[in-house]
Amino acid sequence: MAQITIQDGESIESAIRRFKRKVQQQEIIKDVRKHAFYLKPSEKKKVKSALARKRNRRKGRRIVGRD
Repeated sequence: MAQITIQDGESIESAIRRFKRKVQQQEIIKDVRKHAFYLKPSEKKKVKSALARKRNRRKGRRIVGRD
């Protein structure tokens, strides 16, 4: 869990910014979204392969666009 301590004279806004940065660095939101609902192992494979296809398609477009 991300935890910060507010120093003397520190504004709430800067403390919130530090907290948000810490949450991003620890990838807490990503983990919460991943565990929001149960995926069967077969569904995980489908999602993973779909993301790989999408990534490869994008990579192919970049290479073709450079020629």
